[in-house]
Amino acid sequence: MPEAQAYDQAQDREEAKNRDGAVDAMRAFAILGVVLGHWLVTALVVDGTGHRLHVTSPLKTMPELTPISWVLQTLAVFFFVGGYSAAKSLRPGEPWGRRLRRRLARFARPLPALMIVWLPVAAVLSWAGFSGSSIRVLVELVLSPLWFLCVYVVLTALTPLIAASWNRFGIAGAAVLAAATAGIDLGRFALGAPGWTGWAAVLTAWLLPFYLGIGWADGALRSRRAGLALLGGGAASAALLVLFAGYPASMVGVPGAAVSNLSPPTLAAVAFGLAQTGLAVLLHGPLTRWTRRAGPRSVIAAANRSAMAIYLWHQTAMISVTVGALLAFGRLNGLHTVPDQPEWVAERLAWLVAFGGALAAGRAVAAAARRPRPLVRGTAPGTNPAPGPYISRGVS
Repeated sequence: MPEAQAYDQAQDREEAKNRDGAVDAMRAFAILGVVLGHWLVTALVVDGTGHRLHVTSPLKTMPELTPISWVLQTLAVFFFVGGYSAAKSLRPGEPWGRRLRRRLARFARPLPALMIVWLPVAAVLSWAGFSGSSIRVLVELVLSPLWFLCVYVVLTALTPLIAASWNRFGIAGAAVLAAATAGIDLGRFALGAPGWTGWAAVLTAWLLPFYLGIGWADGALRSRRAGLALLGGGAASAALLVLFAGYPASMVGVPGAAVSNLSPPTLAAVAFGLAQTGLAVLLHGPLTRWTRRAGPRSVIAAANRSAMAIYLWHQTAMISVTVGALLAFGRLNGLHTVPDQPEWVAERLAWLVAFGGALAAGRAVAAAARRPRPLVRGTAPGTNPAPGPYISRGVS
């Protein structure tokens, strides 16, 4: 084994031994929030009697459901614990390229499989009678979560520079990032700047919790006072921006709305993210005690091992149930109907079980496909023996 690879494996074992269970739990809860949020507020509606689909949201027709977005929009937690983990993984003297490959390996592996699966799926959907516009809607749903990975890769690549910035500027650097997002919003909402300038906030808005996560790993923001200040200040700022500055109350995008707090992120999303960061700081102690128990620790560990696969494939699981049920049974309530009545919510909650089952089944199939077949007795590795009574036909 090459010396560098042996060193990396030794370091990975050491990092695994010293993992922060509370941080892993936050990551798992953040993933759960994103998955449930997409499954609840994304409605694929069947138009007429054909196979034409369009996307809408119950938040558009039932704005009283807006508080759901406050619970299930957990992106700031992702970036906060991401910054913490990235900072903890820094190794003195490690080359930049080697570190980046090591950190991003688990993110890159599932992506080719997603693309490989969806190429024939799109062809099958076309053969089954779905229009080009409907297939485009489905593919966009599958690809839309990838923006998160792009931003995360950039921030991970820049971790040494971000950590150096924290060491120099401390919490003042966070204020600069918040002010930068405010300036971007001021330009496009009040000063007539082109709308595309808002996309600069994709970096400033999500760099802020990542930056704070690096500071957290460095020992900052550990006190209850810091957590309360972030939670209270962020929540109050978000409320004031919604009530008096015209920002949307929903923390996720709503189809047809003039402004989205996520596409691109706004100052209201930044304030909301600071509140989430403060809550994460306050919950670290209780979560640490909870994850010391064997049961929760094993569940959280399993969730983190599958985190990226769950994130990438949860939309595919929802689509497979939606399209499969349409082809087999026709239009079904809570799955293909317009989300404009309270009963739709109850119907949708029942369908979440089917979505979760499809996701679990897909994970099981993928795990079985990756598992090596047992060697036949007396056969050297890499050979292809003739069939015989001792050859296993199954998958171990």
